[in-house]
Amino acid sequence: MDAKTLAKFEARAEILKAMAHATRLYILDVLLKEDEVCVGDFTAQIGADASTVSKHLSVLKSAGLISDVKRGNQVFYRLSTPCVLRFFDCAEAVIKKRTAEQIKVAQSINE
Repeated sequence: MDAKTLAKFEARAEILKAMAHATRLYILDVLLKEDEVCVGDFTAQIGADASTVSKHLSVLKSAGLISDVKRGNQVFYRLSTPCVLRFFDCAEAVIKKRTAEQIKVAQSINE
């Protein structure tokens, strides 16, 4: 693999690493549905302290998935890449396919 190809796949891996946490996926899902959300709202929804939520938001921001704007003492976050929705659609399709295959295996065992 040449350096250019390696760099491309490393960049992709960084995005996937940023998404590879249930809380961060939840944050992205909330931001798909709402225009902007502040840290305080995420803290209440997630049930974690502000520093933990801020760390998750920082990871997503560093990966380029979200952006922020400060208004007074509050920081609001929004999706910078709404195409994340396509990733969720794909993930759901994989889950459904895998579940259907597992059901078939279970049914064949019971026959």
